[in-house]
Amino acid sequence: MIKSLRNAFISGLLLLTPVGVTILVINVLVDSVGTPARDLFFPFLVDYLEGNPWFAGALSIISTFLVLIIITIIGWFSKLLIGRYIVRAIERLLTNVPIVRNVYNTVKQIIDTFSSQNKAVFQKVVLLQFFRKDIYALGFLTGEGREEVRSRVGRDVYNIFVPTTPNPTSGFLVMVPKENVIEMDMPVADGMKLIISGGAVVPVYNKITGQMENVEINNPEAAPIAHARSSVETSVTPPGD
Repeated sequence: MIKSLRNAFISGLLLLTPVGVTILVINVLVDSVGTPARDLFFPFLVDYLEGNPWFAGALSIISTFLVLIIITIIGWFSKLLIGRYIVRAIERLLTNVPIVRNVYNTVKQIIDTFSSQNKAVFQKVVLLQFFRKDIYALGFLTGEGREEVRSRVGRDVYNIFVPTTPNPTSGFLVMVPKENVIEMDMPVADGMKLIISGGAVVPVYNKITGQMENVEINNPEAAPIAHARSSVETSVTPPGD
């Protein structure tokens, strides 16, 4: 009885967690963006909103949508000729301010890297030995080591981001020789699911049949173990036979 109730509670928790996180994100967005924008868009209603919390909340949601629309319009305007000219003028102004230019250039470089449409940041899921031999970690190929890195190392290396579990926003940048990197067939999205779940969500390997299957081990060191295990399994007679 207790085990059944515990399983039911865990199932309900897993079911409601995505909904709760979604509501939390929307609430933070409305509080941090909609409420300040509401006071900016409707300053003549500030006194009235203090005694009407429901109306104030609705107005904050409307203000959030207005901010999103304004951002969209700015993005569309920046694609036009005059918009590009204005953007370049603002960038020149910001890059001439001593302290501001350092912050602006750093943030802009990060955003340009992750918003690039020509080349994905995470190109492929890879497997590599991390920390020490025979300990493997899942990582994402982000590029090849070039310029000074390749010159100093004297060989071709891959730039690999190894994220932490279950928070993939932090991790390690490692540069590994190409011959020591195992390229995986799984998509980047499946690799991210595997990392976030801590290995609990394992993607299907066979894309043709859609079924999980055992993969033959080609490692010579593991062959005797696999052969011995197979011999034991075939020698055991199931009950009732």
